[in-house]
Amino acid sequence: MIESPGAPPPTPEEGQSFVERLTLQQRLGGIAPPVLTAVLAFLAGGIVVAATGHNPFLAYRDIFNGAGLNWFAHPWNVATLDHGFPTTTPNNMVQTLLQTTTLIFTGLAVAFAFRCGLFNIGGQGQYIMGLIVANWVGVSIPGAPGPVHVLICVVAATAAGATWAGIAGFLKATVGTHEVISTIMLNWIAIYFGEYLFGGPLQDPTTRPNPISSPVASSAQLPVFWGHVSLQGLHIGFFVAIAMLVVFWIVLNRTTLGYEVRAVGFNPDAAAYGGISVRRNYMLAMAISGAFAGLGGVMDELGYLHTVGQLDIPASSVGFLGIAVALLGRNTALGVGLGAFVFGALLNGTSTRGLSSTVIPPELASNLTLMIQGLVVLFIGADILILYIWNLRRLRLRAARLEETSA
Repeated sequence: MIESPGAPPPTPEEGQSFVERLTLQQRLGGIAPPVLTAVLAFLAGGIVVAATGHNPFLAYRDIFNGAGLNWFAHPWNVATLDHGFPTTTPNNMVQTLLQTTTLIFTGLAVAFAFRCGLFNIGGQGQYIMGLIVANWVGVSIPGAPGPVHVLICVVAATAAGATWAGIAGFLKATVGTHEVISTIMLNWIAIYFGEYLFGGPLQDPTTRPNPISSPVASSAQLPVFWGHVSLQGLHIGFFVAIAMLVVFWIVLNRTTLGYEVRAVGFNPDAAAYGGISVRRNYMLAMAISGAFAGLGGVMDELGYLHTVGQLDIPASSVGFLGIAVALLGRNTALGVGLGAFVFGALLNGTSTRGLSSTVIPPELASNLTLMIQGLVVLFIGADILILYIWNLRRLRLRAARLEETSA
């Protein structure tokens, strides 16, 4: 194409392809929306705290210290026992990282399905199925060698989570059942199934009045590297969670499977036209998502829970919180890791164990977590707004350059 002599030369930005410009916009937008979302959510939470007659700055300071985040001021202080009693700051940090570990797995379970255009609401049920299988295998093979026993538990529980999510993927791929409906129904099936098992077949015979499972064998328990076992120390499952963030990134960005998953997520019709099996990727994406959640269940069971009570099953909500983690992290590996840490700190900092003063009542603090979680989901629409404003700015700059050139 021959340009007219009066036309201005194309700038490097104008010479970029549409895909390159879109990628650049997403990268620029990927920094601002999560930060703005978190700031708005915490700001709204502070307004509610102030409306109840409490000082929001003191309340957030109390939550900050309750989460152990003040440990970063003295990171060399790693002890969790002082004359037989837990030292507050390091022990709080350990509990925050335990929460973070679980939320990384459930966040990845939501994020991977999102990248394929699927909304996996079933992370809770997939996590519970991993928990159930981990306890069953951990109790049933007491004489197995330690590493072998742990490996069997991990493989079985991960497969259970993958199978549970794979049901929703199969229904989506074959008969078009919406994954939101099927995963919600599977959540309730898993909850009722777990309540039945831990109040019946998997209940410890010596605890009949109290429906709770037998503890997993010591050969299946994960080693603790920070803290004390009796105080729920931080186990090596934390490193497994970090490794899964790397695996998530590699699979999506460096493999054929990841390319196909992202292509289906962008436009399933165009992907099918290009020879990609949309049905196959739906089933694989859901199965991999469920595997992440099931892996979270086995890490918790072998890492620090060791037993599961009948009442623990409906009380857990880490799978649902994984939705907020994935949304805040924009379904990226780094974002999920940071989002899990934020919500892990918030969960622990607002617990009765984490709160260290009477600045904010425990009942208000615990509800503050739920409120901020909902606000994150609500404010996630800021992504579209910020990208729209950014595009308007670019268009105005381009129009101004054209006016200067024509003048």
